[in-house]
Amino acid sequence: MAKYKLSISILSILIAIASLLVALFGLLTKDGPGEHAVPSFRGEDEIILYGKGLYQHEPLSGAVQVLAQDVVTIIIGIPLLLLSIYLYRRQSVKGHLLLTGTLAYFLYTYSSYSFLLMYNNFFLVYVALMSASFFAFILSIMCFDINNLSSYFARKLPTKLIGGFLITVGILILLMWVGRIIPSLMNGTIPYGLEIYTTLVIQALDLGFVVPLAILAGILVIKQNSIGYLLAPIMIMKGFTLGTAVTVMAITMILSGVQTSYSEVIIFSIINLLFVFFMFLILSNVNELPDEPQKLEL
Repeated sequence: MAKYKLSISILSILIAIASLLVALFGLLTKDGPGEHAVPSFRGEDEIILYGKGLYQHEPLSGAVQVLAQDVVTIIIGIPLLLLSIYLYRRQSVKGHLLLTGTLAYFLYTYSSYSFLLMYNNFFLVYVALMSASFFAFILSIMCFDINNLSSYFARKLPTKLIGGFLITVGILILLMWVGRIIPSLMNGTIPYGLEIYTTLVIQALDLGFVVPLAILAGILVIKQNSIGYLLAPIMIMKGFTLGTAVTVMAITMILSGVQTSYSEVIIFSIINLLFVFFMFLILSNVNELPDEPQKLEL
């Protein structure tokens, strides 16, 4: 599938440029009335809007999180994307895995921006970034030789440990979000964190995609299924970048005096540190030349 290399490279460079533009504009623009209260359209308590720059129509807590995400995108996401595309073009298996996981971060990030943020002048850019990330991600997956991918991993790779971690993460995220949603359904109240938004976009993405993919990747890599050797690294590397963003968001919210769940902050911070550990564990067990293929379950 070398014929897709140019397309993936072009899309990745465009993603890097566009995301840098969006993030810088979000961080540097400060025009607007400043923080002010507005009534919730449901008639509950008033909501404090951020009131400045690109995210002036976001609630204060939401704007703080998006600004933190923009910082992580600039400092970690974009450099990682450029590094991985460079390594991928040099036929590096580690680079290819890193690229696919990083593209998953950009896909998740700009899908959430497209569907969650209040409409602003960068809406079409968010959609373009979501689309470019999606197609680059799919093309990158198509370029893997799935049946022989396991031969690039060292036999000492602790697949049970990695798989158990991914399954645990999937279950923890499931319990955390369901634990927030079910009580509100039973009590007929608005779930925590909904504020001015119309629905729980992040929870929908996590419960619909992240949770089942994490559990599936964990099960398949434990069974040493050929697809597990692809899904597990992608979920680990996507988890590292997104987990870092969530950790920075949580710290920023606390420093900004925004009400947040300390239990969720602690859970996400611990999970993020484990993602860092497992990312380096996987990359250190990837060889650039294949070993003898292992007998895999297809």
